Amino acid sequence: MAKPARKPAKKRLTAAEQARIAEIFARFEAQESDPRTELDYASPFTLLVAVVLSAQATDVSVNKATERLFGVADTPAKMLALGEAGLKPFIASIGLFNTKAKNVIALSRILVEAYGGEVPLDREKLQALPGVGRKTASVVLNELGVEPAIAVDTHVFRVAHRLGLSNGKTPERVEQDLLAVAPEPYLTRAHHWLILHGRYTCTARRPRCDDCPVADLCPSRHLFVGR
Repeated sequence: MAKPARKPAKKRLTAAEQARIAEIFARFEAQESDPRTELDYASPFTLLVAVVLSAQATDVSVNKATERLFGVADTPAKMLALGEAGLKPFIASIGLFNTKAKNVIALSRILVEAYGGEVPLDREKLQALPGVGRKTASVVLNELGVEPAIAVDTHVFRVAHRLGLSNGKTPERVEQDLLAVAPEPYLTRAHHWLILHGRYTCTARRPRCDDCPVADLCPSRHLFVGR
């Protein structure tokens, strides 16, 4: 399995801090040993399309749309045949659906013409596809077990800061910090644990600290308990 170049943390962690971080991920594992994306997919192509559609949209809304869409177009060739006009009614309930329809048809055309209808499981090639940035490529590669990666969305960004795993100001910096501090045995699952923790427990406005499995290890808990 290919691995990303792991850059060193900005500061050397003490033994106590290493133990704290290891315990955080051990508890996440105890809760869910095999975390997966909540997007529904059946192939690398349907995963790629679902992730592209999920930008600024909920997984629930994407799954509702793709349940019908993938019954009609679950390959690049079928999606290309559907065309933008045919695709839009399936995804009209998702934000930015006009732009997303354009990108999905454009990337489907490239997959058909340049890759024989297969999704290239290579970061550089993925990120060159319309509508596919670093975060989307990271989700696809990590979910399919090609490359351990941590896609930093708003949930991961928030949780990383609250748990003291990063103080980076940009998603890119937070990503590098997480890759540097996440213990090797947990690296391939870290992305899912952090996003699920942010989505259901460490929420933006009212984090559920009383139900948090790592509350005693969280340096930010005092900011929320008793509010």
